[in-house]
Amino acid sequence: MWLQHREGQIGQLSSALSPLQARWSDHICIFGPSGAGKTTVAKYTLNQFEAEQIGVRWAYVNGMADNSKAAVMHYAVRDVGLGADLRREGSPTSVAVDRLRECEDSLIVVLDEVAVIDADAIYVLCEVPGVELICITTDEDGWRADLDQKVHSRLSAAETIRPDKYSHAELVDILDDRVVHGLIASRVADSAVEYIADLAAGDARAAIAHLRRAAVYVEEHDMRELTPEVVDAVEEDAQQAVIQEKIHSLGTHQRHLFRIIREAGEIDAGTLHARYEQQVDGPKSKPSRRRYLKSLRRYELIESDGNGRGTVYRSLV
Repeated sequence: MWLQHREGQIGQLSSALSPLQARWSDHICIFGPSGAGKTTVAKYTLNQFEAEQIGVRWAYVNGMADNSKAAVMHYAVRDVGLGADLRREGSPTSVAVDRLRECEDSLIVVLDEVAVIDADAIYVLCEVPGVELICITTDEDGWRADLDQKVHSRLSAAETIRPDKYSHAELVDILDDRVVHGLIASRVADSAVEYIADLAAGDARAAIAHLRRAAVYVEEHDMRELTPEVVDAVEEDAQQAVIQEKIHSLGTHQRHLFRIIREAGEIDAGTLHARYEQQVDGPKSKPSRRRYLKSLRRYELIESDGNGRGTVYRSLV
């Protein structure tokens, strides 16, 4: 299936990966707002690239799941098919690195939510010959500002791809395609599709969640047509579905921090860190926690005011 309205980004990424160049790109960064198709573009393009090229493997690592150096290396080596025998716990990171170094194929590692990934993991991957990184995040400025100098130097020449939010018309096209291929088109009012595109405000993930929830509602209530009124009826459920998807994607320590903030409603930084350290076995370092909290803000699950120990965190959901 061809991705609508991301032809330019797909072409740019394909060109950056092309082995016909004198050398591969010095890594690739994809920056853009939530729901702009960053991850989808990467996965779609890499699937096509792998199918067309000999001697290419790629791995997908989501930093929100677990962003420690050991975890990132483990997931990367397993996803490229080089570490089926390695255990998540107990296998030295050096073994994973050796597997990558010894591989004769070209390796591409996608680091999604790269802003929360341990800088040491990024540096180690940059140092492995034949490994190209695709780094994905919504927070370009924040990530670049926080980058360790040695990592920054390795990524300074990276090809940069910046998909914008989808326009209203583009979202309508995407939703219409979903209707044609997944629903009975005659039962979906054009005005409902237009309305969903308005509500989603450029976020394809939110638009698809609204359409999916509305279609289920029509079936459950044996209705003749999916209308704007149906969309209104499921709007809260659709928003909750997007929120739950975000929460589900959180790693263990992000989830602990979010739960503490959510249960408190509002909490100062000192109390948050104290509760986290009391409740969690093997708590992460404070720099790691700060990255996790930034990711929760980017996901619009929390907000914060103040700086340092005077920071106050509030749950948004």
